[in-house]
Amino acid sequence: MRFRHTILCLAVIMSCLTHGADMAHGQSPALDEAYNRYTTLYQQGRYSEAISYATEALRLGEEEFGPDHPTTAIFLNNLAFVHHHQGNYANAAPLYQRSLAIREKALGPEHPDVAQSLNNLAQLNLAQGNYTEAEPLFQRSLTIWEKALGPEHPHVATGLNNLAELYRTLGNYAEAAPLFQRSLAIREKALGPEHPDVAQSLNNLAELYRAQGNYAEAAPLYRRSLTIMEKALGPEHPNVALSLNNLALLYQAQGNYAEAAPLFQRSLAIWEKALGPEHPDVGASRHSAPKVGYAPVSGRSGETLRTSALCQ
Repeated sequence: MRFRHTILCLAVIMSCLTHGADMAHGQSPALDEAYNRYTTLYQQGRYSEAISYATEALRLGEEEFGPDHPTTAIFLNNLAFVHHHQGNYANAAPLYQRSLAIREKALGPEHPDVAQSLNNLAQLNLAQGNYTEAEPLFQRSLTIWEKALGPEHPHVATGLNNLAELYRTLGNYAEAAPLFQRSLAIREKALGPEHPDVAQSLNNLAELYRAQGNYAEAAPLYRRSLTIMEKALGPEHPNVALSLNNLALLYQAQGNYAEAAPLFQRSLAIWEKALGPEHPDVGASRHSAPKVGYAPVSGRSGETLRTSALCQ
C-alpha cells in the first residue's frame, strides 16, 4: 500500500509554509504569536498541534488585512498545508484554491507566489491520485519559477523535484530521472550538501532507482538522506520516519527482513506520535503488516520529504 503523506514537500509535500520574509509589516502581537507558534510546531513535525494556531492566524489575518490581501493568502496556504499533512484533503483543497485566486488577482499570473500556490495544489492532486489535474499545475509552476528566478534557484529545484515525482509515480522513469538529478545538483550547489532539501532529492532519486530494481545505486542515497534528515531535523521528525520507511522498503525488497523490521517499527512509532494513531495513513500502515511482523508503508516523498520542498 502507498503511504499518502507528502514534504512536499516530504515533494514534499514541497510544502507550503511561507515564512516571515513574505509577511506584511504591522500585524498585531496576537497574530505574530499565532503565526510563530504555528511555525515552530510545523517545523517540529507536530502537525496536529499546529492546526489550531494556523486557524487562529488565518482568523486574525483576515481581520487585520482583509479577505483578499496577499498576506491572507499566506495564512490560507499554511492552514491548507497542515490539513494536507494530516490527510484532510477535503479541508485543504478550498484553502489552497482561495490562496491561489487571491495571489493571481493581487500579484499577477507570473508571480513566484502564484507558482507556490500552483505547486501546492498540484501536490494535493498528486496525493489524491488526480494525476491528470496535477501535471499542468506542476508544469506551470515550474515555468513561472524558472522565468522569474532563474534556472539555478532552489524553488526551481522544487518544481523539478515535484514534476519528477509525478512522472515516477506514473512509471515514466526516463522522464523522471533527469529532473531528479537536476534538482539534486541545484540544491547541493545552492544550499550545501547537508541541507534537508538535499536529503529529499537524494531520497527521491533513490526511490526511482528502487522502483527500477537498481538497489545498489539506491542504498547509499537512502542512507545519506537519512543521515542528513536525522542531523538537521532530529530523530523524531516525520521526515525522518519517511526516510526510515523507504530504507526499510529497500531492505525488504532485497530480502533483508531482519534489517528492515526495526526501521519499519521506528518509522511507525514516529508517525503515530506526530499524526496520532487515528490518522488514516497510520492505520493503513499498521493493518497492512505482512507475515514477518512489521508494517511497511510505501512513502512518496516528493512533495513530501517535505521539508522546504513544499515550503519554498
